[in-house]
Amino acid sequence: MAIFVNKDWKNKLADASGLPKDVVLKAPIVTITGQMEVTVENYRGILEYTDQMVRIQTKIGRIKIIGKGLLIPYYTEDEMKITGYIIEIEYQ
Repeated sequence: MAIFVNKDWKNKLADASGLPKDVVLKAPIVTITGQMEVTVENYRGILEYTDQMVRIQTKIGRIKIIGKGLLIPYYTEDEMKITGYIIEIEYQ
């Protein structure tokens, strides 16, 4: 229960301060371009990477991307791009 109170408190702080929620909550930003490209910002690491699945650890949970012919053409400390045919994105 403390986790929900903590998240609620941070949400209220973000709203009151006018700061972007991704900054205050350390939430990932997932940008989907059609079914062929996903950009993920604010991630911690790549847990698993195959041509059919990419699992990413973020500061607040995991993201699983399922598809065909998946590639990670680039990644930096804060951002990565995944290309291929995206079938499903699951938040764990």
